[in-house]
Amino acid sequence: MRYLSEIAAAWRPLLAATLGMGTGMSIIGTVTSAIAPTLVADAGWSKADFAMVGTLGLLTALAMPFIGRLADVLGVKFTALIGIVAMPLAFLAYSLNGGSFRIYLAVFIFQSVVCVTTTATVYTRLVVQHVIHARGLALAIVACGPALFSAVGGPILNEFVEANGWAATYRALAVFVAITGVVTFLLIPSTGRHHALAALAPKRRARDDYPEVFREPAFWILFASMYLCNLPLTLILVQLKMLVLDNGITGEGASIMFTALALGMLLGRFITGVALDRFAPNVVSFFTLGLPGIGLYVLATSYDAPSVVTAAIFSLGFAVGAEGDILAYLVARHFRSGIYSSVLGLLTGVCSMAAASGAMLLSLTLARTGSFNTFLVITGTTVLIGSLLLLMLRRPAQIEVAPEAMPA
Repeated sequence: MRYLSEIAAAWRPLLAATLGMGTGMSIIGTVTSAIAPTLVADAGWSKADFAMVGTLGLLTALAMPFIGRLADVLGVKFTALIGIVAMPLAFLAYSLNGGSFRIYLAVFIFQSVVCVTTTATVYTRLVVQHVIHARGLALAIVACGPALFSAVGGPILNEFVEANGWAATYRALAVFVAITGVVTFLLIPSTGRHHALAALAPKRRARDDYPEVFREPAFWILFASMYLCNLPLTLILVQLKMLVLDNGITGEGASIMFTALALGMLLGRFITGVALDRFAPNVVSFFTLGLPGIGLYVLATSYDAPSVVTAAIFSLGFAVGAEGDILAYLVARHFRSGIYSSVLGLLTGVCSMAAASGAMLLSLTLARTGSFNTFLVITGTTVLIGSLLLLMLRRPAQIEVAPEAMPA
């Protein structure tokens, strides 16, 4: 009862974080994957050129440490507000690009740098501040926001863009995220008593905190693991429709793949979240993050039966969903809450750097071979290696209890 009562007591911050993540920057993969085929075809861009856009995710990698630090200093509410305002403006700008690749790139850069204030680096801080004993489950609930959007919104977007075109789809999304952004901002709790007192105390400087982070072996293990496990991310979240079409799945069947991916993400989040609360986190992390390695290998084979492709896509979604819980949970487990977002920002930046590197690798392999198979084999191998590294994590000597989660 205590396990679930803690979730019920923190309903407001959990709802705010879930809605914020479910309609923030984390949905861009689903949005782009649904819109990209129509946009690329209408504008006459090549698949290789469009895949190269993902390399600009390096800008997100550079921005994330600053976003994390901002959340630690200003708090969630005012940090998230930046992206809440910027997201609808970015979608509106996409709708007005007129098929210009340069304009699309400019908006993508703006979105990649500014709108990341609506990601897990910021919103999961609400979980760390308010939940201790059921933290894995709470992170799963919050992380299911993007998965729910993918499950419900992915097929809707896929049909809407085919019926109305990419420009109208971007305009509809601008209105949608503007409304949900206002609701999210109003739900985020005001600064509590603990933070009000902390605000009066001298702030720790970055040059004091970051050496502490870099001295921790867990940081470097997570750094290497997250890089290797996220190399195929651009394929999973941005190129999914093109991948399944390449495997002989029809445009209508692609909607089923979106659902399989989203359901895998949802189950991955909840199963992993509960498992993290009850079993050894490093072992749970190894099994769940290693799963997509198998799925990537399967997609590289000649077994293109719809059921086989669906199972492989489901496994990829399961791991993507699991990672949302795992990274946040492990950071909260191995580092004190005062630097939580700073550490998570650094590691999320690593994930973005890996996704950008993967996009570059995908573009090169597509240009050379015209097939996804080489990329699938390479990244399947890196995922398995990255998941093995997590077994090296040791149990921390002490787990800090967040003051906000203590009873008054």
